[in-house]
Amino acid sequence: MQIIEFSPGTLRFVEHLPEQMPAGGFVWIYLDRSAFERELPQLQHAATRLGGSQLLDLHCADLVNAAHPSHYDYTSIYDLIIFRRLATREDTAEPPANGIAPGAPLRQIRTHAVGFAVFDRLLISVHPDGCFTARAFIERYLADAIQAEGLTAAARNRLPSSPADLMLRMVNVMVDSYLDLRKQLTAQLDYWQQELLRPRSQFADWNALMTARNELHTLEDLCEEQHDAMQEWLDTLREQPSTAMSQSERDGLVARSRDVIEHIERVVHHVRRLEQNAETVVQIHFSAQSNRTNDIMRTLTALTAVFLPLNLIAGIFGMNFEFIPLLHTQGGFWWAMGAMAAIAIGLIAVFRRKRYLARTGR
Repeated sequence: MQIIEFSPGTLRFVEHLPEQMPAGGFVWIYLDRSAFERELPQLQHAATRLGGSQLLDLHCADLVNAAHPSHYDYTSIYDLIIFRRLATREDTAEPPANGIAPGAPLRQIRTHAVGFAVFDRLLISVHPDGCFTARAFIERYLADAIQAEGLTAAARNRLPSSPADLMLRMVNVMVDSYLDLRKQLTAQLDYWQQELLRPRSQFADWNALMTARNELHTLEDLCEEQHDAMQEWLDTLREQPSTAMSQSERDGLVARSRDVIEHIERVVHHVRRLEQNAETVVQIHFSAQSNRTNDIMRTLTALTAVFLPLNLIAGIFGMNFEFIPLLHTQGGFWWAMGAMAAIAIGLIAVFRRKRYLARTGR
C-alpha cells in the first residue's frame, strides 16, 4: 500500500497514515488487488480517519473482484467507481509488437478492473498487480512537482486539486488507450476488406474475421458499460448541493467528466462503424461471388444452346432409316457440316450481341 499526500504545488510519500489532512490538499492511497484483503483493516482505518466512513462490505467485494464490469455506486460519504482499463502486453505476458501484421489474427481484447473510492479529501484506488497507470501517474506528478518548485501558480496547477480530479485523470488515460486501439483494429479490418474485394479473391480466413467481429462486440459492450458508469458519476456530480465544493472546482470536474465521456463515445462510434463496414464488405464479397457464378452459368448455358441444334441434326442423320435426304448424296456430309457450322456461328453472333458471352471486367 502506497500513501501519497498532495499539497498545493507538491506531493510527498509517507510511510504511515497521516494524523490529519495536509492543508489545502488530499491523500491518495493506492494498492494492488492481491494486497487488498491483507491491507483491508488498515485501509478501513484510513477511510474512517481521513474520509469519515468505512468502506461498505459490498463495495469491498466489488473492489477486490477482478472480473467486475465498469460500474458506479455511491453513499452519502463517498463514491465508488469501477473502470475496466485495457490490458497491456506486459499484463498479458505477450511479446512486444509494432501493431498487427497484415493477415494476422487480432489479439484478444483483455481488460482489468480498477476500483476507486472517492471521498472529499481521500482517494483509495485498487489496481491489478503491477498496474502501469499508478506508476505512470506517480512518475508524472513527481516530475511536475519538481518543475513547479519556485514557479508560477499556472505551473503548479498540473497537479490534481482533489481526489475526484485525480480519479478522472487516471480514467481519461485508460480511455485514451482504447482510442489508440482503434488504429490497430482499423488497419486489420482494412486489410481484410481489400482481400474480400480483390478480384478473383479466394478468401479463406473466415475464422479470424469472425473472431475480430466478436472482439468488436466485446469492445462495444465494455465501452457502453464505461459510458453508463461515467454518465451516472456526472449526473451525481451535478446534483450535489452548491455547498459541497466551489463553483470553479465543480465546473472543472464537470468539464473533465464530459471529456472522458466524449472519448468513450468516440470509441463506441468507431467500433460500430467498423462492425458495419465488416458486415457490408462480407455482403459485397458474397454478392461478387454470386455474380461470378451467374456469369459462369450464363456462359455455360449459352454454349449449351449453341450445341443443341447441332445435336439435333446429328441425331436426325443417325436414325436407322434407309431413305434420308442427303444420306446417299456424295456431298451430303459437307452440306450437313456446313449447315451445322452456319447455325453455330449464327447463334454465337446472336449471343454475343445480347452479351451472353461477353467478358466481365473482373
